[in-house]
Amino acid sequence: MTSKTLPKDLPACPVETTLLLLSNKWSVLILRDLFDQPRRFGQLQKSIGSISQKVLTANLRSLEEKGIVHREVFPVVPPHVEYSLTELGQSLRPIIDSMRIWGEAYKQQEN
Repeated sequence: MTSKTLPKDLPACPVETTLLLLSNKWSVLILRDLFDQPRRFGQLQKSIGSISQKVLTANLRSLEEKGIVHREVFPVVPPHVEYSLTELGQSLRPIIDSMRIWGEAYKQQEN
């Protein structure tokens, strides 16, 4: 993992650092959708559902700047762009898996 794309003034608390990097629910849902395979913009938008094009674009750019998401442009007409997780992004899988497991348990408790 390289630190060249990470903010220089990270919080002292590691939990706060993780929250800063994930920043919002959209980022977590983007990660969820990229764990298994690269996806195109339209595939992500359709899978996530109620996210606007503007918000998805902003979140993808932010995750790319943080070194979590990789954007690859294929030189074809029309342009083909795929998003995938970097090694750093893949390292977040246990966190997201834990959130899924906890959410499933909570939903069972409510039934």
